[in-house]
Order: sequence, then C-alpha cells, then structure tokens
Amino acid sequence: MRIEPGNLDAQDVAALLREHLQDMYATSPPESMHALTDKGLRDPDVTFFAARDDDGALLGCGAIKGLGEGTAELKTMRTVATARGRGVGSAMLAHLLAVARERGFTSVHLETGSMDYFAAARRLYARHGFLETGPFGDYAPDPLSTFMTLQLRPGPEVTRS
Repeated sequence: MRIEPGNLDAQDVAALLREHLQDMYATSPPESMHALTDKGLRDPDVTFFAARDDDGALLGCGAIKGLGEGTAELKTMRTVATARGRGVGSAMLAHLLAVARERGFTSVHLETGSMDYFAAARRLYARHGFLETGPFGDYAPDPLSTFMTLQLRPGPEVTRS
C-alpha cells in the first residue's frame, strides 16, 4: 500500500468522496454533518491523501487541515468497502499523524459521529491515542458529535493494542 497526495479529480476518488458524503447525510442531520465537500477539500489549509494498492486501486483517503496555533484537524477518513478490515484506516491515520508532526502541529483534533455507525471509527482513533474532548475550533456542542484530540509528541507514533 502506498499513500500519496490524492487527485481530487480522479474518477475513483470522486466516487469515494460522493459515497462518503451520501453516507454522512444519511446518518446525520444537516446541522450535525461536518464532512468536507470537494470545494472544502481544495482549501489551501487542507492536504488530501489517497491510499492505493500496488496495482493502483484506490483503498481509501484522508485529509489534514491546519487550524492555526499548532493545531490540525483530521477530515474525510474513508476506506473503500472492499478494503475494510485490511488496515487501511490505521495506515492512513499513521500517515496523517506523521504529516502533522512534520508540519510542527502539537495537537490533532477530529469530529466524528456519536451514533453506532461511527463506533469503529471511534475505536480506531482511541487505539491511536485520541481522547474524547469537547468541541474545538468553530464546532458547537452537539449530542450527535464526538470530539477527540491527540497531543503530539516528537518521534514515531505509538499505538495501543
């Protein structure tokens, strides 16, 4: 598996992002849906990555958004259905955290749903050291959102089993 800057204009990436947004709208009311659209992913503060297998097939994606003052936010973490359970999410998360460290961020935040649909995502983030916190940035308290933060330390990422 290789993770590299993603081409938002690639057909497979566009299809995965459409699927992601459809699922987010299907599981969250509009006021609780915070996924980035194609336009949001093109923001200069956002860096988008794609994971591909050795044959070039898309496995997943993820993005990191600089928030200022040494903080970043994870966005658009998604694995294609056929690749789930193969470690794509963990690999993407490790990559995004390495990028955050390289860029000098001291903390990484995320928002995900509090519903059962998002339980696997919350477990993934917790395994990588994220702790539940309150809202950050422009987010408001929302019973349908779970906010998590990881304080970064220099050096390689340590995961919990």
